[in-house]
Formats: sequence, structure tokens, C-alpha cells
Amino acid sequence: MSTLHVLMPPIAHADAHPAFHHWLARGDRLADVQNGRLGVLRDHFRFPGAGIPAAALRHHCHAGDAGGGNWLCADPAYVRSEATGARLMACPVGDLSEAEAEALAATLRSLLSETGALQADTPAEWCVRLADGIPPAVFTSPDDALGASLIDVLPEGDAARVWRRLFNEAQVALHSHPVNAARAAARKLPANALWFWGAGALPDSVDTALAMVASADDVVRGLAKLAGAVRVEPLPVALETADVRGEVLLDLQRLGDRESATEWLTTFERWLRTRRFDTIALSFAGGECYRMRHAHRLRFWRQG
Repeated sequence: MSTLHVLMPPIAHADAHPAFHHWLARGDRLADVQNGRLGVLRDHFRFPGAGIPAAALRHHCHAGDAGGGNWLCADPAYVRSEATGARLMACPVGDLSEAEAEALAATLRSLLSETGALQADTPAEWCVRLADGIPPAVFTSPDDALGASLIDVLPEGDAARVWRRLFNEAQVALHSHPVNAARAAARKLPANALWFWGAGALPDSVDTALAMVASADDVVRGLAKLAGAVRVEPLPVALETADVRGEVLLDLQRLGDRESATEWLTTFERWLRTRRFDTIALSFAGGECYRMRHAHRLRFWRQG
């Protein structure tokens, strides 16, 4: 048996495309997964703890030296000021060049030195290896914070005071930075804030039944790399010709084009028809889950 597990964007994207919606109606509607993407990833990758230490996993994906200590994502972000406060509108700022990222990070390294060493794994993915004795705090992931008022998503409590202060000081340092002035002149989003999230230590080991993972998300790729005997591929991936059997994870949830995931419908139908996969299990960002099998094409009376 071979199963393709697909992480999909919000189900509203599928509902907007009648053919995809009708195809889903022919499958089996399964119980929702709690916590959406987090819940699905924790089902596929098993290790101690409840969350996912995104910073450590991303750094492990790139450098392979995240073992030991605690890590924290400190991604370049865009915060929009409003009359009644401010909102996180982009995280990360994904079009930073390497030169822009290094210039911005150089300004912030001394600011963050009391908490740890700031490192840029990619121009859009930064992390801090936390110094010993830094108290843990509860951070909000960008997925949950985007569009929200900062007052609702910044960390709270005594342990969070240092991070709220650093968040404010980073905004001040970045506000008039020459890189952001040039980006504003070019009508690009400024990287005017750091977003802290994804704290934790790298797991000692990760277990999975997956034989292959195809994802552009370095957290997912880091999990697969830590699991060992898992083939890791970027997107787009040639699953049609890939010599792989068993369980495969295809991550389409972070695609920028809202129509891109639904354009896979013809491919999904062909793979089931030709038995490339016996089952395709789709998990949407909101936790909705469907299972599609070869025989489900005969359920023509189900129209959704």
C-alpha cells in the first residue's frame, strides 16, 4: 500500500473551484485534526514534547549543528502602524536579498547579544541560539499572529518582559535603517520588526513512517532530516517518476498562489486511476481531512 499525504491550504480555496469540491465529495470525510498543520505534523513525526521547535529544526536543516541548547526564531517582519496600535502584516519579509538581510542583522546583533547569538539561516529565516538562563516565554507563531493587533499576540508575563523590550528596541533600530529607506523608495515592504517564535531545543531523535517528504518549509525538511532514512525533496517535485514506495508527504500548504494547490486535481485523479498511490489523504489548514481512493471515482452520485 502506498499513501500520499497532502498538506493543503484552507479549504475555502477548494470550495472556490467546483471541480475540486466535487472530487472531494466523492471521498471519505474524516474526523478533523486538532491544531491543523501542527496536529498533522505531530501525527507524522513523533518525538517528545507537545509543540514543534521551529527555530532548532530550521537551523538543523541548513547547518546541521542545532544540537544542544535552546533556539528561537527571530524573523524579519513588517508591522503596520495604525491609529489604535499596530498589526503584524508580513512574516517573514520574503524578498530580502542576502546583502539586505546581513546589513539589517548586523545592526541587531549587539542588541540581542544579551539573549544569544543572532544568525541568518536564509535572508528570510533568522534565529537566536539562546544564552543559558534565559527564562522561557510563550510566543505566537506567524500563522496565528498575521493580521492581529500586536497587543493580542506579543508574549505576556514576567518571563516575556525582555522579549517585549527587545521587540520594541528592534523596531526603533530598524525604522530608519538605510536598507528599509531604500526598500520604501522601491515600493517594497520594509523589514521593520523582528518576530520571535518557535522556541525550543532540537529533539534527540524523530520517528516517522514516511519514506519521502516534498516541502519548501525548512521546519518540515528539518524534521525529515532528523528522522534519518527519509528522502527529502524540494517543491516542485517529480513524484510521477520518483522511485519511492510507501508513505509520502507532499506539502502544498505554503504555496503563495492561492490556486496552485487546486491545480493538482488532474494529477491527483491520474495517480489514483493509475494506482501510482492507493490512497491520497488530504489535510487542510483548518484541520478538515479527506481520504480519496481508486474506487471513489465511481461515486458519481456524490456532487457535494
